[in-house]
Amino acid sequence: MNVFAIRHGETVWSLSGQHTGTTDIPLTDNGRRLAEQMRPVLAKQTFALVLVSPMQRARETCALAGLGDMGVTDSDLAEWNHGEHEGLTPKQIHEIAPGWLIFWDGSPGGEASEQVAARVDRVIARAHAAEGDVALFARGHLLRVLAARWAGLPAGGGHLKQLRVFHSGGMACHLVRHQIGAARPPPRDYRLTWCRTSNGE
Repeated sequence: MNVFAIRHGETVWSLSGQHTGTTDIPLTDNGRRLAEQMRPVLAKQTFALVLVSPMQRARETCALAGLGDMGVTDSDLAEWNHGEHEGLTPKQIHEIAPGWLIFWDGSPGGEASEQVAARVDRVIARAHAAEGDVALFARGHLLRVLAARWAGLPAGGGHLKQLRVFHSGGMACHLVRHQIGAARPPPRDYRLTWCRTSNGE
């Protein structure tokens, strides 16, 4: 079983480094181009389940990547609610909160990391229940928490760099292998593939 965790394409805020949670903005022209480059890569897979964040940037990425007809909107994949930090850059946030790190500190007026972890745990459970490969379309911060939880780490593990990277066109994929269940190994190997279509989070 393979799970492809796919970051949405480039937006004007991902270019400027602004934290984008509940602000529903579209892809840039370049973001659309890069999303389309995923189509031949994903076309080689047969997916049993495709889950998509409700935000238009994720839904558009899913459609341009060729999986729009299969995509099911999942509110648990909604972007991290950044609260008072919405639209701010890390530099601006560090000016008012030195040492701040979203994966540990969350955002005032938004979601704590534990709340995001609870959401992605439900997504992981749905992925495990699928009879075949799974594709997930969402934002980078949320997918980093998903990768951490997949590996049995707390949400704070989302800040860690992934171990292995490969590139295909405009897509970078980070592979995380993990045998689910410490006490009882599963009957098959589960692999999480984290893909992004642009730089930034």
